[in-house]
Amino acid sequence: MKNNTINKEEILKFSKMADEWWDPEGKFKPLHNFNPIRIKYIKSSILSHFNKRNSDLPLKGIEILDIGCGGGLLSEPMQRLGAKVTGIDASKKNIAIAKIHSKKNNLKIKYINSSPEKLKIKKKFDVILNMEIIEHVDDIDLFIKKSSELLKKNGLMFIATLNKTLKSYFFAIIGAEYILRWLPMGTHDWNKFVKPLELTKLCKIHSLKLEGLDGVKFNPILNEWKISRDNSVNYITKFKKS
Repeated sequence: MKNNTINKEEILKFSKMADEWWDPEGKFKPLHNFNPIRIKYIKSSILSHFNKRNSDLPLKGIEILDIGCGGGLLSEPMQRLGAKVTGIDASKKNIAIAKIHSKKNNLKIKYINSSPEKLKIKKKFDVILNMEIIEHVDDIDLFIKKSSELLKKNGLMFIATLNKTLKSYFFAIIGAEYILRWLPMGTHDWNKFVKPLELTKLCKIHSLKLEGLDGVKFNPILNEWKISRDNSVNYITKFKKS
């Protein structure tokens, strides 16, 4: 029986690019462009779910676990919105970069080099972020199971990933990696993409009820991402722990 979700090749691949996490024109440029819509979606969903008002620190009192946090691209804005944030990543180099950047910006974020199944924390969180991570792990079932165990009852888990369709193969791999060169070649493996129905069934097994499913689509004219009904390539989900 597997007891590990870490894919060593994936960790090595992202560790090699770690120095570029905070370069908006570097290899993580797509994530920098993606970040505004992710932050807006997460923030509004949390405010609605926990009946909180929008304010200078709208997420104050909310404890967030950012799994696969990388260099902290989501952890930092969540902390700036008032949340108490813990970020974990299986790459030591990613965590080192995240720590340096948060310290430079006087942000109190707890960063830990770990994966969810190896995390030695007994506490549970109000919100868990699994953003653009499940398509890079070895055992999605175990990953979801261990993530769910870290979530409080009635808490929210966000999962953003890529749909397993022919369209996603052409747009996310052929287009983004080989033609437009938005991402380094080999960033994604289409065989690891997950259909929304498959993800929903898997999450249901681990006490996670689907609360929302939206597509995320790039508008080349405005050069920005937006929420869309089209979930054939990128999509984002939110689940409630029962």
